[in-house]
Amino acid sequence: MNEQHILKSYDRDLEAIQAAILKMGGLVEDAILHGADALAARDTEAADRVRAGDKAIDGLEEHINEEVARTIALRAPMAADLRILLSVLRLAAALERIGDYAKNIAKRVGVLAEARGIEGADASLRRMAREVQGMLRDTLDAFVRRDAGLAREVLARDESVDQMYNALFREILTFMLEDPRTITASMHLHFIAKNLERMGDLVTNMAEQVVYVVTGEKPHDERPKGDRTAFMGAPEAGTP
Repeated sequence: MNEQHILKSYDRDLEAIQAAILKMGGLVEDAILHGADALAARDTEAADRVRAGDKAIDGLEEHINEEVARTIALRAPMAADLRILLSVLRLAAALERIGDYAKNIAKRVGVLAEARGIEGADASLRRMAREVQGMLRDTLDAFVRRDAGLAREVLARDESVDQMYNALFREILTFMLEDPRTITASMHLHFIAKNLERMGDLVTNMAEQVVYVVTGEKPHDERPKGDRTAFMGAPEAGTP
């Protein structure tokens, strides 16, 4: 097998892996938006579809992991190509975790459908979801185009998600203090907001990986921690 054939085979393998990442990313974007829409409409059937769709996301991560391992074993890629493949594994892991957060949001729709509503909270959560989804879309575009500049723009946008989360937290806390009947809904809405905030953190981690793929270096600027709240010992937001 000549060197040109080996290079073409590697290129095909990389294109297939990249296509799988984009497919996985599209499913995760849909889960974020459909989960937010199901929440706003208190649509339990739509929420169930989001939960069921998580299996496809998990399956794609497993497929990507297997294909990356196979490509490394067969092609023995050099440093730059190996960096791409290892970054793909990290992107897939982050996407899988974001999908888990979307599924956890969908799990809360049934409870909230029976709880007392909080004015304005649904709209705020939908804005957060759309911002996170937009950041994810741009991060995937940056990966495909090898655009470190676009990836760095995503890093800067994480602050807006943190600001939305902090503002919503204050709203929820105010409702709880003024009307104890909203406590149940407030706890679940805070859980959802925290999940969205952590999705934003995972997307920024992905954007950092894109910068690393393109430049060979991680961004040096320390990202500020946007969450300055402590919700009365609330459980970890990623727990089911």
